[in-house]
Amino acid sequence: MNGRLKASGGAVGGGLLVAGTTSDAGKSVVTAGICRWLARQGVRVAPFKAQNMSLNSFVTREGAEIGRAQAMQAAAARVEPTALMNPVLLKPGSDRSSQVVLLGKPVGELSARGYHEGRQEQLLGTVTDCLAELRRTHDAVICEGAGSPAEINLRRTDLVNMGLARAARIPVVVVGDIDRGGVFASFFGTTALLSKEDQALVAGYLVNKFRGDVTLLEPGLEMLRGLTGRRTLGVLPFSHGLGIDEEDGLRVSLRGAVRESVVAPPHGAQVLRVAVCAVPLMSNFTDVDALAAEPGVVVRFVDRAEELADADLVVLPGTRGTVRALAWLRERGLADAVVRRAAEGRPVLGICGGFQMLGERIEDDVESKAGTVDGLGLLPVRVRFAAEKTLARPAGEALGEPVAGYEIHHGVAEVTGGDEAFMSDGRGRSLDGCRAGSVWGTHWHGSLESDGFRRAFLRRVAADAGRAFVPAPDTAFAALREEQLDRLGDLIEEHADTGALLRLIEEGVPEGLPFVPPGAP
Repeated sequence: MNGRLKASGGAVGGGLLVAGTTSDAGKSVVTAGICRWLARQGVRVAPFKAQNMSLNSFVTREGAEIGRAQAMQAAAARVEPTALMNPVLLKPGSDRSSQVVLLGKPVGELSARGYHEGRQEQLLGTVTDCLAELRRTHDAVICEGAGSPAEINLRRTDLVNMGLARAARIPVVVVGDIDRGGVFASFFGTTALLSKEDQALVAGYLVNKFRGDVTLLEPGLEMLRGLTGRRTLGVLPFSHGLGIDEEDGLRVSLRGAVRESVVAPPHGAQVLRVAVCAVPLMSNFTDVDALAAEPGVVVRFVDRAEELADADLVVLPGTRGTVRALAWLRERGLADAVVRRAAEGRPVLGICGGFQMLGERIEDDVESKAGTVDGLGLLPVRVRFAAEKTLARPAGEALGEPVAGYEIHHGVAEVTGGDEAFMSDGRGRSLDGCRAGSVWGTHWHGSLESDGFRRAFLRRVAADAGRAFVPAPDTAFAALREEQLDRLGDLIEEHADTGALLRLIEEGVPEGLPFVPPGAP
């Protein structure tokens, strides 16, 4: 590895911004892949996303809330995630407003207009300071953009795409999803809609999700180079199962098997079917990824009552709008179906907002401002929403196994009974949640990633559901995550021009990149 990349003696580390022609072009995956490739070369690398809009978040060890994609990118870089890696997190509460989380702590609700017309410009200094600190302490920082850099209606207040690149003087690589079609037009149009100053930072392109013979693509890549003066630095093949934690739960398909374990047959005689209610403003739906990783566990996201009929376990996931999600369950008949399941002794699990919905009563003058609302009445729990958000990384014991997780919620639960606590300290003292019959609830996200606990829980579910399902004894979720991240690193190492990427990171923006008319108005 070239020694120029090393940030020694206070020198500033290298940087690169991964932008995209559209949302979901593959920026998160490419950023994680570059981080893992560099980490395997011994480079001290960190991910960075200035502003993230996501309901899928994580809590760092210092108690800061950041996007889960950045936490996974930190894992790819083999570093501990911190608030510096995602200084601004926007958590939608409706189509028009979001909670603003700054440096890991909520600072208020803002409308989209209010954010873009005032607050966003004020945050640019904070964002660039965070990036500068990461560059000071790491050899390289790989930044992820958001949406498209050619959103000319938002350019004046941009702090995550070209606004960041201009402020930090870092080169930009644009990713395009060829599986959607129109990738050449997307690359050319994205470049041509940027101002001359912004175009001077766009150093090349990466084609993502290509299927077929790459030689058939090469004439188009040469023509694109002739039109823009910029090389395509890699053609990444389409590959199943490479997505890291998605940013936006609202984009999850509500039909069919969204996450389904198809790699291995069931360890026992039967499969276990899990139905996740796809509630509005669903958050941290990745909680069920660990279930889907188990051989023989089939996970589906559903939105109709009849889809619960053959489920062995129903999950009510987290949500940014607990009261709104509860009303949605009732409107669709899902609430009645869940209550009937509980009466029949069939398993139900509520996580965070889902746990709150299973309780007797919700007092909410903070999130929905709806006042007192009746819950489903399946757990002896009363919930009161507090102004201060709970952000924590707890650990304890459940079902005789060690378990760890993270908490992100305004609701404070008072447990008034039940058959047993869900999470304890191992000495009989309750830490969180409870069980009543076959209904379980907890505020802890990520608890199912604890392998021993997950297996114990699935054994209880299978017994209650009357299924001859046996969890595999050797499924290690953390190891599966590592394999996934290594595959992302392989994708970059094997299909991208790593020499060119390294030069951009080390040497910065190339000189003489041509202007592509017409440019931004």
